[in-house]
Amino acid sequence: GVGNIAGFNTQTGTTYTLAVSDVNKLVELSNASAITLTVPTNAAVAGFGVGDQINLLQTGAGQVTVGGAGVTINCTPGLKLRAQYSSATLIKRATDTWVLIGDLSA
Repeated sequence: GVGNIAGFNTQTGTTYTLAVSDVNKLVELSNASAITLTVPTNAAVAGFGVGDQINLLQTGAGQVTVGGAGVTINCTPGLKLRAQYSSATLIKRATDTWVLIGDLSA
C-alpha cells in the first residue's frame, strides 16, 4: 500500500553512498563511530527520479551526517540525525536537489 517501506538496508560501516535500490527502503545506519551518508550526483548514479524518497534511521550511537559533493540538500536545522533512533527522509526535488526532513540537528 501507499507509504509502505519496501524493505530494509542495514549498513554497519562509517560511510555509505545511496544507491537507486534504496528508494522506498529504510536505510538503517549503525556504528559506534560517526557515519557519513553520501547522496551521489545524478551524473554519478543515474536513476533517482524526482519525488523519490529514501528513509534513514540511525540505530547506533554514531551520529549520521548527510551530504554530498555537487548536490544541494535543503533542511533545517542541519544535516545530522539528532540521536540514536532518530529518523529522516530524503526526497529528490530536482536533478541534484534533495530535501531532508525529520529528526535533525545542526
